[in-house]
Amino acid sequence: MIIPDIVWTICFGLFCTVIAIQAFYYLYFFRRMAYYHNKEKEVSVEHPVSVVICARDEAHNLVKNLPGVLVQDYPTTHEVVLVNDNSTDESKYVIDEFKRSFKNLNMIELTQEAKMISGKKFPLSMGIKSAKYEIVLLTDADCVPASENWIRKMQDAYDEETEIVLGYGAYHKKPGLLNKLIRFETFHTAMQYFSYALAGKPYMGVGRNLSYKKEIFFKNKGFSSINQIPSGDDDLFINQVATATNTAVLMDHDAHTLSDPKNTWGEWMMQKYRHYTTGKYYKPIHQFLLGLYSFSLFFVYPLLAVSIIFYNWQLALGVYAIRFLLQAFILYKGMAKLNEKDLYPWFLFFDIWMFFYYLFTVPAIWKAPRKNWD
Repeated sequence: MIIPDIVWTICFGLFCTVIAIQAFYYLYFFRRMAYYHNKEKEVSVEHPVSVVICARDEAHNLVKNLPGVLVQDYPTTHEVVLVNDNSTDESKYVIDEFKRSFKNLNMIELTQEAKMISGKKFPLSMGIKSAKYEIVLLTDADCVPASENWIRKMQDAYDEETEIVLGYGAYHKKPGLLNKLIRFETFHTAMQYFSYALAGKPYMGVGRNLSYKKEIFFKNKGFSSINQIPSGDDDLFINQVATATNTAVLMDHDAHTLSDPKNTWGEWMMQKYRHYTTGKYYKPIHQFLLGLYSFSLFFVYPLLAVSIIFYNWQLALGVYAIRFLLQAFILYKGMAKLNEKDLYPWFLFFDIWMFFYYLFTVPAIWKAPRKNWD
């Protein structure tokens, strides 16, 4: 069967279209994050802060990571609210031992499961309601601040209009390809939510490093509108309440948090499946923008291959070079911004890898979310 030349011409036209879409995202959105500079404040105010952490059966993580939260260099009033959610390990005794040395550590002990509320929304709600101060700073038990200035940096991002501060939850750098893949996907996601926020379209944050005011939490009636969804205590909540004017971003290396990535491919895929099940509940504009970007990224390399083989390899590579150069400049700056510069030599490999990554994760759109605590 001979395929008419018009088919290959159409394929090349589609290839040019997806490259144009990708170029638009890099120039309109991602450039904002890569070249962003924090505005210098004339006057800095140190606000009282409540750090809220939820933990279930994470005694080993508390021993390893909690000291990094408790020894923050922040002389202004602050507290650490640790919600021990029905743990059956030694978590209570570990927390009690820390309380002997750190008087600003407050534990909330939950001994019953919340009915009809899955995930960690109920323990997180209890932690926020118990917080003494207006600004709450969220992280997880398996995270440690990247520096002793984490609290100071995160709260300093607030001004009169700001109600939400989006931070970066990074992963520890370890040997191996899986570690690099996880960190690139984490960077790639952060590049999107930081860039969208800077463009006036904030759509998510990560619970590993996120801050907002209690007022906006109570104004939204907490997580009541998303209690039936196992995940979403971070991204869906932010998707509902974030606006162009009330959201700030903070990419300072000292304001990052660090956690251990998954050790196996299967564990990582289960984590991503769980996270992606919430995307269908985003606002329509965010679904469209994220979907169009993912769709165009998915088809870059299949259409490039077809255009090289069946149309004109010189034209095809010339069009591809436009996107490649945009990526080279913007990813270099973006990775440096988020302290992921060691990933840069691999960026072309990661870009090709994203085609296969989407193949693996697309089923999560239709997959029923698991109701486990995370």
